[in-house]
Amino acid sequence: MRDRAAIVVGLLVFLFLVTFPVWWNLAAGPASAPPKLPLPAGEKECVAPAATMRASHMDLLMTWRDQYVRQSDRTFVGPGGRTFARSLTKTCLKCHSNKEEFCDACHNYAAVKPYCWDCHVAPPKEARG
Repeated sequence: MRDRAAIVVGLLVFLFLVTFPVWWNLAAGPASAPPKLPLPAGEKECVAPAATMRASHMDLLMTWRDQYVRQSDRTFVGPGGRTFARSLTKTCLKCHSNKEEFCDACHNYAAVKPYCWDCHVAPPKEARG
């Protein structure tokens, strides 16, 4: 019976820890809306469907890199049968030329820092639309 206070305190601490994520999310408020990205002019489709690109474009780019560098496979055949060059600068940045409005908007929202620009040169601001 002398442990009653310790048991009650332990249960309260346990309940606090178990319910902490709920309280944290309530205190944080509603999630912010994802950024609205400008669609490229003149192009009707990307190398993959939009949902796929949103979810796994980094996997696609890393696969492109590996196949380009290690197997000299320089072309990609998209789901619609169109062929594209496996190139960030020649394919992706041809349509999505404004790095700040397109790439940086989502990466800042998701709080990620991609290492694409460690090797690739970002297009100059005057060349971007």
